[in-house]
Amino acid sequence: MSLFAESSSRPSGPSKAAAANDTVARAIPASSVPPIVGARVADASRQSALNTPAVLRRRFSRLATSSLLIAGDIASYLFVFFFLALTPLLPTGPEGAMLERAFILSGLAAIVLYASSGLYPGYRLHEHEHLRRRTMASLKVAAVAALGAIVMPGGEQLLLAIVGFLGLGLIIQPVLHWLARGLCWRLGVWGERAVIIGGRNHVPALMAHFRDRWHYGIRPEASAAEVSEIEFDDEISIALVAGDAGSLMADLAAMRRNFDEVILLSDTQNLKVSGLRPADVGGEIGIRLTTGGRSVNADLVRRALDLAIAIPATIVVAPFLLIAAAAIYAIDPGPVFFRHAREGLSGKPVHVLKLRTMYRDAEQRLEALFREDPTMRAEWLAHFKLKDDPRVLPVIGHLLRSSSFDELPQLVNIIAGEMAFVGPRPFPEYHLLAMDGEFRDKRRSVTPGLTGLWQISERSNADIELQQQLDEFYIDNRSLWFDWHILLSTIPAVFKRKGAY
Repeated sequence: MSLFAESSSRPSGPSKAAAANDTVARAIPASSVPPIVGARVADASRQSALNTPAVLRRRFSRLATSSLLIAGDIASYLFVFFFLALTPLLPTGPEGAMLERAFILSGLAAIVLYASSGLYPGYRLHEHEHLRRRTMASLKVAAVAALGAIVMPGGEQLLLAIVGFLGLGLIIQPVLHWLARGLCWRLGVWGERAVIIGGRNHVPALMAHFRDRWHYGIRPEASAAEVSEIEFDDEISIALVAGDAGSLMADLAAMRRNFDEVILLSDTQNLKVSGLRPADVGGEIGIRLTTGGRSVNADLVRRALDLAIAIPATIVVAPFLLIAAAAIYAIDPGPVFFRHAREGLSGKPVHVLKLRTMYRDAEQRLEALFREDPTMRAEWLAHFKLKDDPRVLPVIGHLLRSSSFDELPQLVNIIAGEMAFVGPRPFPEYHLLAMDGEFRDKRRSVTPGLTGLWQISERSNADIELQQQLDEFYIDNRSLWFDWHILLSTIPAVFKRKGAY
């Protein structure tokens, strides 16, 4: 007997964490559940394929630029280290070896903090903001060294040496940073192409401003007075909005769909653009409205964290999964796991793995229920789930679903890279048809997750509209810190079992 039921042989129904019943795979016949009309399905996978070369070029440019800037900062610290080594200020012997290790750790810590402060590549920042962020990062490293100096014997001398090392680094780094940026400019990898949208009196001055100050990382290559005049180009990733943005608010959604970033420009040294001051927006050239898209660095960190958690978690829960599988088979003999094709990143199919929590004839049970009770059909159409579901296996089925334990086999999907710990749940096709095409495009832009904002907020109590709002809010505000908040909040949400059935 196979432990897995393929999607073609399973009854249909929505996912528990996705909104209804993951344990089913065939769509319910039209005679049982009225279709939801008016949903537009966009071909996002084709659109993504068309945009892939431009996206890859932008990512390569950013990666190359960041690598050269990091190399410049490392070279700065090496220069300071060898300079100090030539002076009689540094001790020799074991104390000198310990100090060398302290320098290495301090330099690495500072570079990590530089990266977390957005200094690689550091586009859109004013020069004084670069200096402020570097100084704050160095002070944080010095503060940690000061704490170490308190508990270590002779720590005062170590602290003074580290402060001197970091201070000299701050003096040398701007020079090598400028040289690295100049090299990136000459290699053609510095900056990103942009279009300027604004009044005719602003556009020429802003075009000249950003061409003269190329260090902002803005390469203006087109301009327009209205959004309707823009010829959208995959190679142009940024829209700069100058002047009164109120008249463009109606077109803001369209701009965010077509550009990686929409920036509402602040005033420049020579031109009053909007009355918005750089000091009001963290030293940047304006307010950045990103698309909530993917960041290469953040995605790499997410992937590393997913593997670091998923691999040991799979080993720990494997015996419990086998016990649950045995209980399922004892109640309703047949496959205890099943795979169901769902929509993943860029529209690629993801075969989601779950424990079976329903009877094998779940589809027939659901059809009979709809014939006998029309109110249950209405509940299904609102939530794609039933509170009193006759398809769920007694005891073990309810226990697995209320605790979300039936979702844990998806740790295998996470290890395979098809899913992440945090992200929008991968929905069945009939569930996605209830959502508008624009939102489906947005969902395809991120990796589906084992848990998400919806799971810690409403779980199965949310209707389609609220599910869409929660997922859209997560995608638009996605960050590593937000992911950690959702992941940690999932634990009490599971124990409370609010909205889980």
